[in-house]
Amino acid sequence: MKDIQIGLQLFSLREETVKDFTGTLEKVANLGYKGVEFAGYGGLSAKELKSVLEHLGLKAASSHVALPLLENELDQVIEFQQVIGNRHVACPFLPPERRTKESYYELINILNDAGRKCYEAGITLSYHNHDFELIELENEIKPLELLLEKTNPDWVKAEFDVYWLTKAGEDPVEWLKRFEGRTPLLHLKDMTTDDEKFFAELGTGGVNLEEIIQHGEKANVEWFIVEQDQSRRKPLESIEISINYLKNKFVQPV
Repeated sequence: MKDIQIGLQLFSLREETVKDFTGTLEKVANLGYKGVEFAGYGGLSAKELKSVLEHLGLKAASSHVALPLLENELDQVIEFQQVIGNRHVACPFLPPERRTKESYYELINILNDAGRKCYEAGITLSYHNHDFELIELENEIKPLELLLEKTNPDWVKAEFDVYWLTKAGEDPVEWLKRFEGRTPLLHLKDMTTDDEKFFAELGTGGVNLEEIIQHGEKANVEWFIVEQDQSRRKPLESIEISINYLKNKFVQPV
């Protein structure tokens, strides 16, 4: 198995980045992460952030960009990504009021429009799922299916979150197979095996990560991104456990 590119979703360290954004990025790099997926930029300009990344030897794996920004400030979003050398953005979340059948159908056009502009700029737009997109609509189609089947596959990609797929009773491997070649980003998370089904550090829960990663490689996933939404450990300790699991399993020693 070849080495995989491992990134970190910085939402995992949201309290740390508020206190010291650059210092937190340095700690992430020192743990062995090759890239970061942004959930905010710590108040840095694009040029400042590019300089920090270059100094630390980190890549911009992706940026989570809120839907209103994709709708209303897309040109600025694209320009920022181009400066920092990032080729991926993802729509991270839908507020509850936008989870109706009508809103999902409206979202198809929104994603197509934004995705086309990103595509023309050399950037991919992906949709990141939670579990609510797996609740069937009145016509017995799941919103995640609807969004991926009705959008242009060249313009709109998927960033599957294996925790939320698993929690919704879905098999992440089947989704990777079904949309092979359309998943440049994959969120890796584990889940406790008790009734709580809480977020777990990679390798400590019950999600079939080895098979998921194997099929992720076949599906041409570019970045395997660790995210720990919540942890009972200190966040830095949590992300260290997860990357050590991945390094032991999937990264060849130098």
